[in-house]
Amino acid sequence: MSSIPIKSPRERGVPDGAVVLRLQERIAGMQDGVPRIPVATHPALSGLLQLRTGGAYEVDSASLAMMLLAVPSQEGAWSAVIGADDFGIEAAAELGVDLTRTVLVPDPGEQWLEATAALVDVVTLVVLRPPVGVTERTASRISARLRKRSSALIVWGTWPGSEARLSLRSSVWSGLDAGHGRLRSRRVTVAVRRGSAPAREAELWLPAEEGPVRRTAMDLPTRTTLDGALA
Repeated sequence: MSSIPIKSPRERGVPDGAVVLRLQERIAGMQDGVPRIPVATHPALSGLLQLRTGGAYEVDSASLAMMLLAVPSQEGAWSAVIGADDFGIEAAAELGVDLTRTVLVPDPGEQWLEATAALVDVVTLVVLRPPVGVTERTASRISARLRKRSSALIVWGTWPGSEARLSLRSSVWSGLDAGHGRLRSRRVTVAVRRGSAPAREAELWLPAEEGPVRRTAMDLPTRTTLDGALA
């Protein structure tokens, strides 16, 4: 009886990056025996990021935090924003965040950790802007609670052990002409980095002129310098 050859993903024409991403997603779906459920993630980030319960993700701007909140809230999930007293609710609504399902705690003071733990228990997605540096011990305690309660954390800042960091590499507004008109759209480069792996980038309209957020026609390749640093 003749044997059937088994082809590798590369031989089947599957790009190496796609294979790695699939393996990462499979590993991310299992942790401590607790299923890690996918959380609705903005389609503009397809191929770059998949939010999952039990995970913490870093962002470096309010607009990225709002973008990550938008689709889950539109699909009925409750969310909370803690410690961001300058969080623009009008901008959030324009980017698609359902404010009727969003709990705002602008200034929790010294009780920010307790407020975060309490809201993790009752909402799907929590955006936190820590007032101070977070220790690994504190991050580990919150991470265990995220897994137990099937919630996800978006940190506007830094967080030990985060699964990915989203950052804006460039930002160009359009709409103004010689001091007249109004800002209508912004073209940004979003980089998503996991651990020490090279960042993956995409160009987005955030917001787009005809809608909140969408991908541009062409993504940017990952760029590195000769010493391995990200360009």
